[in-house]
Amino acid sequence: MAALSFRNVIKRYGKGPKANQVIHGVSAEIKDGEFVVIVGPSGCGKSTLLRMVAGLEEISAGEIAIGARVVNDVEPARRDIAMVFQNYALYPHMSNFDNMAYGLRIQGVPKDEIKARVDKAAKILELGHLLERKPRELSGGQRQRVAMGRAIVRQPQVFLFDEPLSNLDAKLRAQTRLEIQKLHRELGITSLFVTHDQVEAMTLAQRIIVMNAGVMDQFGTPEEVYNRPATTFVASFIGSPPMNLLKDAPGVRAGKILGIRPEHLVLDDEGWSVNVEQVELLGAERLVYGRVGDEQLIVRIDESQRSPAVGETVRVGARPDRLHWFDAGSGKRVE
Repeated sequence: MAALSFRNVIKRYGKGPKANQVIHGVSAEIKDGEFVVIVGPSGCGKSTLLRMVAGLEEISAGEIAIGARVVNDVEPARRDIAMVFQNYALYPHMSNFDNMAYGLRIQGVPKDEIKARVDKAAKILELGHLLERKPRELSGGQRQRVAMGRAIVRQPQVFLFDEPLSNLDAKLRAQTRLEIQKLHRELGITSLFVTHDQVEAMTLAQRIIVMNAGVMDQFGTPEEVYNRPATTFVASFIGSPPMNLLKDAPGVRAGKILGIRPEHLVLDDEGWSVNVEQVELLGAERLVYGRVGDEQLIVRIDESQRSPAVGETVRVGARPDRLHWFDAGSGKRVE
């Protein structure tokens, strides 16, 4: 195992004045054995950052270090990392055992040790009864577990996960998240996991890197990112539904943006006058959509509260201890 360091990492495509810079000076220290998730929308640079760690993309400036070793110019095969991709990349003509063992055979690992490593990984991932089957005989979730097993047997210093759950349905994704958490608890290997899904980020990560257009907007625990977002982008990206961001509502000072999460608003309270436009039923909860002036407001209520009717005008108050303020120009948090 090893720590992972980003030191003012920059990535450009092309040279000279026409160069397209896609990563803008990312610096972060990931602890030995830590599980960190990089999250952000498509095109934000999260996969590029991961691929630079893997050696699949060159680093334009800055340094990436695995442990004490700077790996900028180290070949991918010599970085002591293992990668799990979105597509499983299994050999269809091989058994699952052989898929997991293939990389070790290339390295010349003795047969007895290969079997011991594969059997141990299969036990962790509950694949023991499937090792003699071919990948085509497995479900999508089982194939992804074989792909993870192939990474485990290498016993790397760092695991890299590139959106490995994207091809799974919702139920399998939830199940596989639990398996990945269990895997990390058992192995304790430093892990970097890329996703566009903020639910995956919040449930898997010990800490989260939130990327926005090639910039690291925030690096913190799930609680810090959710409860104290550093920018309006983080506030709007993390959370479902997102934080309400109000510029022109009564009580909002000029040059500031008021942020308030839907669950921290209260119906039938002194506050803004809101015209209800839509009510969504989500099992035990409801989302009430309305407007304060020209700005949309979302209120989350539980089943114990009265559900207003569409077209009704209600009063909505905000919990004063749950207000967030941001600078309207920079979008950055203001205390």
